[in-house]
Amino acid sequence: MTVGAGAMAALVCLAVSAIVIVGVRGQVGDYRQEQVTQAALKIVYLVKKNQLPVVAPASSAAAIQVMNGHGQVVSASPPLTRLPPITHRKPSPSSVTGQWTQCGVPGFSECMLVVAFRVYQSDGDWTVYALGHTVPWYTSGALLLILLASSVLLVLLTALGTARTVRKTLESVNAIRTEFAEITAKDLGRRVPVPDSRDEIAALAETANAALDRLEGALEQLRRFTSDASHDLRSPITAARTQVEEALLHPDDTDWPRTAEAILAGLERLQAIVADLLMLSRLDANAPQACEELDLARVVSAELERRPRGKRVVTKLQRGAFVSGDPVRLGRLLTNLVDNAERHANEQVTISVRAEGGAAVLQVLDDGAGITPEQRETVFQRFARLDAARSRDAGGTGLGLPIARQIAEAHGGTLTIEDSERGARFVLRLPLAGGP
Repeated sequence: MTVGAGAMAALVCLAVSAIVIVGVRGQVGDYRQEQVTQAALKIVYLVKKNQLPVVAPASSAAAIQVMNGHGQVVSASPPLTRLPPITHRKPSPSSVTGQWTQCGVPGFSECMLVVAFRVYQSDGDWTVYALGHTVPWYTSGALLLILLASSVLLVLLTALGTARTVRKTLESVNAIRTEFAEITAKDLGRRVPVPDSRDEIAALAETANAALDRLEGALEQLRRFTSDASHDLRSPITAARTQVEEALLHPDDTDWPRTAEAILAGLERLQAIVADLLMLSRLDANAPQACEELDLARVVSAELERRPRGKRVVTKLQRGAFVSGDPVRLGRLLTNLVDNAERHANEQVTISVRAEGGAAVLQVLDDGAGITPEQRETVFQRFARLDAARSRDAGGTGLGLPIARQIAEAHGGTLTIEDSERGARFVLRLPLAGGP
């Protein structure tokens, strides 16, 4: 960045210097031409007054040479004295004056500016030549030196300022990088320093700290999930082991069919937990899913007919609410919601389906104790445990509602708990098929 800024400053200085040189050179050229023309006019005045000496008056602005009508040099100023005519070129017949640049003039190593005047005399037309130095491309050495010194100074100041700014900026970046490098999974409480300047680096540090906050929360949630999963997996295994060990201690007094049934019930719970964990892992990995156009009311009817329910189920199903999705996963979502409602309902579960505002809406309502507003998000956490009035019973795994929400989000929808006069009301919203 320092080199780039210096190069850009150099290009700007070069462009500005070129503009200055061109502008000053034009003004100096006009001034020089005016000086040479004035010197020539003074000689023209002397010729007309017949007062022209053999050695023309010296001028600091121009050298003079005068030729008579026969092409002979009749007067000249140093350094053109005693020299042959410098040129035979004359102003055009339609003009009394002419101007051009001529090289190779005797006594001069550079090209000269020539201003010529035709003077009418009795013996013919005389020609007065005035020679002045042309203006070089750089106008003058002093101007070139000033521009060069100013450009070098400006480039150096730009480079030093850029280097200082970059160094100061990189100090904050290095501090952030160093702190990031020292943060480990065991020390996620540390945060990167946020510089005082409210610039992009400060925004980067704040974003990094926000990401660390989310990472720390996710890791803490993972630790709790692992702990809870280990506990829920260990409980049926421990119970089955205890039953087997007790039966082996008293084999003759053991009711083996009853013991087998108890162990089988524990294994079924263990199998349900493992199946839910596998489902969550597939959802977390965004595993591909089938996509069909389905009538949500038909999906509900099919799932309700699969097995009998222990509580009374009332349905209000409106046909025509078509959604795009995986029928297996949508069936699993509905089953989880109905099973949850059935476990916590007193007598009745109400299920309704309708199309509303570009979305298919499914509601599952039970007449149980309900869920307080502050606990409505907690129930969607994995292995979440509420108070005794709404705690998980032996029939649940603590993963049904988290799985249902992830399936809803995978289909571009939402699953929330909304207010109801009694019990808990779970509301699923999925975009209608063909909608935005």
